[in-house]
Amino acid sequence: MLRNLMALLFIVIGAVLVLANFDIIYFDVTDVWNLLLPIILIVFGIKWFTNDIRKWGGSWMGGSFLIIFGVLLLLGYFDVINFTFSDVFKLWPLLIIYIGFSIIGKPGRGMKFSIMTDSKKDNNVESKRKGNRFSIGDHEFKKPNWKVEPMDLFNAAGNYYIDFTKAFIPEKEIPITINSWAGDVQILLPENLAFRIDASVKAGEINVLGESADGVNRNVFYESTDYENAVRKIDIRLKLKAGSILVDRV
Repeated sequence: MLRNLMALLFIVIGAVLVLANFDIIYFDVTDVWNLLLPIILIVFGIKWFTNDIRKWGGSWMGGSFLIIFGVLLLLGYFDVINFTFSDVFKLWPLLIIYIGFSIIGKPGRGMKFSIMTDSKKDNNVESKRKGNRFSIGDHEFKKPNWKVEPMDLFNAAGNYYIDFTKAFIPEKEIPITINSWAGDVQILLPENLAFRIDASVKAGEINVLGESADGVNRNVFYESTDYENAVRKIDIRLKLKAGSILVDRV
């Protein structure tokens, strides 16, 4: 199977080069990688998908994702749509679809699944991450005088909005951890609050007080100058598979 797919890959590349030589299509040889990458993703996606169907291992989820991603990259390359490699985080809704198929295909295995149609507004409850528990929806911490406690939050898909300017923050070091497969995290901090943040995304964008990084496998670490000696401080750790992180002060 893989041999046939690789043969098809070379045939497609060769055909494109022939068409380019006859000026039927425009193709710059320096852009070979931009064409080769999506085709490779599609080839391996097809292999994973078909192997899963034939019970030879593989993964239909991973395979279908690579196929979709590769096809979109190809369409972007030929200017059919506006899509580049850094836009991979826009595919995060696929996670919701995959979770749905997983529940249908694997009933009775003790998986706990909760969907929040409205924003989570219980700002004083400490949330603990637990294995095999999926949460989908938005979380907001913005009630006047909400008390900041240590938090360890996990979300399969959804957004977080945390406004520390409206919060009561005790005089101690408070750890805040957020892990998410897909979504956006927006954090608003008061000017006089000491904080440390370690933010990372597999695909997406990070902006911490104007320091920005976007693309694949990005990480931003920031520690305020008064952090070590401060009595009241927040230690924030953010980890996203796909999405964006924005941290700002007012």
